[in-house]
Amino acid sequence: MKTNKYQRRFYRDWVKAKDLYSARIVVKETDLQILTDKPLNSEFVKTKIQKYRGDIENYISKDRRFLTALKPIEVELKAPLIVKEMSRQTKKANVGPMAAVAGAIAEFLGRDLLRKGYKEVIIENGGDIFLKSHKPRTIGLYAGKLKLWNKLGLKIKPQDTPLGICTSSGTIGHSLSFGSAESVVILSRNASLADAVATACANRVKSKQDLQRGVDLAKSIKGISGAVIILKDSLISWGSLEFTKAFCT
Repeated sequence: MKTNKYQRRFYRDWVKAKDLYSARIVVKETDLQILTDKPLNSEFVKTKIQKYRGDIENYISKDRRFLTALKPIEVELKAPLIVKEMSRQTKKANVGPMAAVAGAIAEFLGRDLLRKGYKEVIIENGGDIFLKSHKPRTIGLYAGKLKLWNKLGLKIKPQDTPLGICTSSGTIGHSLSFGSAESVVILSRNASLADAVATACANRVKSKQDLQRGVDLAKSIKGISGAVIILKDSLISWGSLEFTKAFCT
């Protein structure tokens, strides 16, 4: 059973991107690891996070459904951009708007940094990643205590970025999931969509018989470019994926 207690993000200790600057930024529950090609302007980042969190929190204060709904909801035409984006992308996956919150914050902030002049940007937000790079990068896949998969990674080509790489799990972490998969990883140019679809696919996978159902769902949603689902000793994947033994570089 998963817990609501904070779990230290020890997987960050495995990051080996020696050509990038690394910073941890925490604003309330938002806990980010940010890798960039030049030193991070922390105050700029914190201001942006506070804005996006404020937009979401203020909208929730007017419409509590945005926080609690497990299915898509309509939002006001005058809602903040990040609220509209979360609503729009979660409709495609048929999940509630908060299923896209981590991916949305990572992507909105990542694009802010790109506009600010950063060339290499990797933002990890609780297993949900926004990545823009001019060189190949390896992203490690984590499936809990299953040693069978603990050296597996995905090689990301620079031409495929900006890219969202988002993970959901039925056994790891505190986020709500109705499935049992150790790891569901979804790739999309849109990190909000990747986050939402990862949740939707993870909800479907309760046994090995559901693995194909999870992949079929990912394939059916326009904008998804790849999927990896791990359940115990089984792995299923789809898309133009390149696996590697290296962890995160």
